[in-house]
Amino acid sequence: MRLLLLTATATATLLACSSSREAKKSSEDVPVSATPAQPQSRSVDVVDEIHGVSVPDPYRWLEDEKDPEVQAWMNAQDAYTRDVLDDVAGREQITKRLEELAYVDSISIPSQRGGRLFYMRRFADKEKGVAYWREGEQGEEKVLLDPNTWSEDGSISLGMVVPSPDGKKVIFSRKPNAADESTLYVLDVDTGKESEIDVIPGAKYASPNWTPDGKAFVYEWLPTDPSIPVDERPGYTEIRLHTLGTDPATDTVLHEALGDPTRFLNATLSRDGKYLLATHMRGWGEMNVFWKRFGTKDAWRLLARGIYPEDQAERRATFAVVPWKDRFYVTTNDGAPNGRLFVVDPAKLGKASTAPDALEQERKRAWKELVPEQEDAKLEWANVVGGHLSLSYLKDVTSRVDVRKLDGTFVRTLELPTAGTASGLVGEPDQPVAFFSFTSFTIPTQVYRVDMREGKVSEWAKVELPIQPDAFEVRQVFYPSKDGTRIPMFLVHKKGLKADGNNPVWLYGYGGFDISLTPGFRASIMPWLEMGGIYAVANLRGGGEFGKAWHDAGRLANKQNVFDDFAAAAEYLIEEQLTRPERIVIHGGSNGGLLVGTAMTQRPELYGAVLCAVPLLDMVRYHLFGSGRTWIPEYGSPEREEDFKWIHAYSPYHHVKEGTEYPALLMLGADTDDRVDPMHARKFMAAIQNATASEAPVLFRLERNAGHGGADMIKQFVASTADQYAFVMEVFNLQPGPRLAADDAAGQAEAAD
Repeated sequence: MRLLLLTATATATLLACSSSREAKKSSEDVPVSATPAQPQSRSVDVVDEIHGVSVPDPYRWLEDEKDPEVQAWMNAQDAYTRDVLDDVAGREQITKRLEELAYVDSISIPSQRGGRLFYMRRFADKEKGVAYWREGEQGEEKVLLDPNTWSEDGSISLGMVVPSPDGKKVIFSRKPNAADESTLYVLDVDTGKESEIDVIPGAKYASPNWTPDGKAFVYEWLPTDPSIPVDERPGYTEIRLHTLGTDPATDTVLHEALGDPTRFLNATLSRDGKYLLATHMRGWGEMNVFWKRFGTKDAWRLLARGIYPEDQAERRATFAVVPWKDRFYVTTNDGAPNGRLFVVDPAKLGKASTAPDALEQERKRAWKELVPEQEDAKLEWANVVGGHLSLSYLKDVTSRVDVRKLDGTFVRTLELPTAGTASGLVGEPDQPVAFFSFTSFTIPTQVYRVDMREGKVSEWAKVELPIQPDAFEVRQVFYPSKDGTRIPMFLVHKKGLKADGNNPVWLYGYGGFDISLTPGFRASIMPWLEMGGIYAVANLRGGGEFGKAWHDAGRLANKQNVFDDFAAAAEYLIEEQLTRPERIVIHGGSNGGLLVGTAMTQRPELYGAVLCAVPLLDMVRYHLFGSGRTWIPEYGSPEREEDFKWIHAYSPYHHVKEGTEYPALLMLGADTDDRVDPMHARKFMAAIQNATASEAPVLFRLERNAGHGGADMIKQFVASTADQYAFVMEVFNLQPGPRLAADDAAGQAEAAD
């Protein structure tokens, strides 16, 4: 292992001692010259009084990323992690296998505009995806945007690509280090020339809508003034109109900022340019929708209300509105937890009003239910495609796509390859061709073409990978949680698995923000399956798998249900003799990082290793950093005494107890995460490092030039995933399994027999 080098600014506490783990080992176990000592994390005497409760915060100093000492701490911890993981036996083999799976040719669902197709391609010899366009389905393929050429180190990323209605121009965004922060640009498709005038920073939340003539667009703008506190910025979002060729500083404000950092503001412009809608969204479960005739000075009118005071929280609802030919097609869970679809005639809508009684009368007059709620399936979203309605459902966490006439009459259900995840139909409202993607745990994402007139489905693009799907089994099980609630979980593993209690399990979860974990192919899990491991995905409460009630059961005061569901998943796997605690690695990122952080502090004896990525962990101060205030509707506010009680009761950072034997931990941080502040990862890592009584490793890995979603270069994905494997293989004493590709599946089957 290479020597650990620290900068001169590192403090003596970083330089001096061995870690608690190393200190417990005798000099006979680990010779002094064999490996450098793990850098230490000093603690400070900081205690806050919050609602009468004393809350220690011994690693408050790690919040300031700009502090040279904090920079030195990160570099030292990351360097130590490199020393530990680089030489793990089998890491090189895993890296090669991941490269085989990740460096492949693939193509995305195309967007159709003006007879042109726009889509992304990935190549086996490029680090980043490339945007392409072509005239029609058979035209010559041409490069539109290639982010591989934008920076030598790959630190500039391509965000959105939004073609104009005639396909002559595109709005696109550049993002530093794959962060959320971005800048909008305009490109002429035929010439490939970028406009030097139409450059708009502050596009962190932007989703542009072109006007029908392609001469202007509506977008969400966020000020970039550094004097505005980061946690307050969402409240400054405005809806603006930009005309091509004019100074963005003179753009017209169509909707003023809400002044509330807990709410998002989003715009939708109808394809014909008649109607502009503004959505006020609080959290992921409630919103108000306003509308007006675009280009007029009319006041905004309230279309739908789903944001209510706390004493009416049970009435909260979401609305997704698709305007088409003087009608609004509205998907909502208002009065229907599993969702239903309405059509609204704006000509019958009254003037602006917020009175519930007036809205109810308006609904009776102008709203017509097209598709009622279904008891056994959740309506995810609806769209107008090819003169039809496309409705995407989830039933027992797998996809179903229905096609109906615009009056709601059922036409057909699309035939899907197997149980898995379909994207829903993507296409133009008045064009007969649509596309959708499909994937499952052992099926890479494929793109299909649909003729909306006849319902004919044909394969449009297929990813070829060196795997053998038939060698693996996918099954869905249901298990009881602590309170008896039935929780679904997917299990993926080799066929012929033995229930002998020895199988290593990779248990993944999320449980929040109405997000559904549906079956999907991950190249990263294939080496795990090939070495005989079980990949398990638990569909916890707090997600969106079973509608509004499922989400509500895992948010705010009900958040503990999510952690109980996850622990019950591990207990089920153990009771079924599929594994044992020391063979379970748990993995989660973002809100899922909160999940696994809480899991390891509440039930440390239940898991053998933890992979915790870009997490929330200090829940008492989460709202003060990054985009934290926008998550208050999901978690609650520590500034309210009632909310503080349930938040503090599970906050992982505040439940790290000295002398506890914690499982092995690999903390996965990103240096430019502008969504979840990396202070969470640093503080929790330091707390576990100093408190654990176990000899299990506690490591911190720093991803450079990466935002919350990680880096967008394949080599960084491969390196990060290989490190996760190296960590788990070292802890569980595993070796890579034989490569199961199509050309050697027969030999594997014979060996199994």
